[in-house]
Amino acid sequence: MVRDQKTSPQRLGGLVVGNYCHDVLIRDGVVVGESLGGGAAFISAVLDGISIPYNLVSKVGPDFAYATCRSPIVIPTSRTTLFHAHFDSDIDGNGNGDRVLKRVTVCDPIGVSDLDTESKFGFGMAVGVGGEIKPETLERMVDICDLVLADIQALIREFDEDGTVKHVGLKESGFFHLLPRLGFLKASEEEAVYMDVEEVRKMCCVVVTHGKEGCNVYWKDGELEIKPFEANQVDPTGAGDSFLGGFVAGLAHGLPVPDAALVGNLFGSLTVAQIGLPKFDSRLLQRVKDEVQRRKMQFTSSHERQDDELRFVKPAGHEQFHASLDAAKLIPTCISQECQWDLPSSPPRAAEKAILPQYAGQPKLVLNSIYEEKLHTVEDKP
Repeated sequence: MVRDQKTSPQRLGGLVVGNYCHDVLIRDGVVVGESLGGGAAFISAVLDGISIPYNLVSKVGPDFAYATCRSPIVIPTSRTTLFHAHFDSDIDGNGNGDRVLKRVTVCDPIGVSDLDTESKFGFGMAVGVGGEIKPETLERMVDICDLVLADIQALIREFDEDGTVKHVGLKESGFFHLLPRLGFLKASEEEAVYMDVEEVRKMCCVVVTHGKEGCNVYWKDGELEIKPFEANQVDPTGAGDSFLGGFVAGLAHGLPVPDAALVGNLFGSLTVAQIGLPKFDSRLLQRVKDEVQRRKMQFTSSHERQDDELRFVKPAGHEQFHASLDAAKLIPTCISQECQWDLPSSPPRAAEKAILPQYAGQPKLVLNSIYEEKLHTVEDKP
């Protein structure tokens, strides 16, 4: 029996589960950037920016090269998960070629015993990227969270012998039986082919992101198309994670699903315009928080009864909310220096050698911190 689809948390605080990673971006065989990665890192940046409280469960090895505001669990006998993202500028005229993602090293999985099972959370986010979340862990998250959102990449990713990411069908993933207990399942349009959306939408709400085309929300009784925000794509890494962070932040603030999806689209567009883990403008963040709060007040004052069906209807003022968020992107850049945005610098040389041994002696366009100065890509003119 399929339960009624829950679409909003009952408590504000959340639980984010997924390992931090070391990400190395390689374009045309040249290393162009190194960054803190993993869905948990991108989502943390968004949740911190919009002031959503949450606990983080993430594992790394003693080689972990970054300082973070929320400390991960260090596994002395393991290494931090490391991904190499390979891009080919010749794929299309914009240099936005297909990405080949390889897992080079992998940290330990996150088990049930790693969760704070004595606490209750408003929302839970299963956002593994390297196969670290197991079905029993997701099942326990459902038990302790009002609403659970899962990224499909945490459920269907497998890895070839050389570490290249591949996917299995959702039905064969070992997670399929848990879908009726989830609130939302997020997938990119490339990942969505590994499930039957028409079947899954009857068990939980499905959000499919389409990059510059925005996203679609599917539930058992209907679907919605949510408008995008324009962006100059530089690096697609983490866009879906940032979308999910913005989406859950909107839900946690009491927005209906269509408006929350707009917040997700906004942060996705901001992320693709930067290389690696993004830095968000402090004034932009404040403007977004103000707009979200204003929108929440508009919605709650006009709808005393917020049942699930109502939360999927585009409320009056939805287009104006999109316009107000779009206007926030025009604020001049001024990066905050507060803790949550004192983002990690690039690895020290010792860690750098551990991360990039096979690229020793090859040309590197960037070895400086991508957070201390502008990171130049191969398209930049001197």
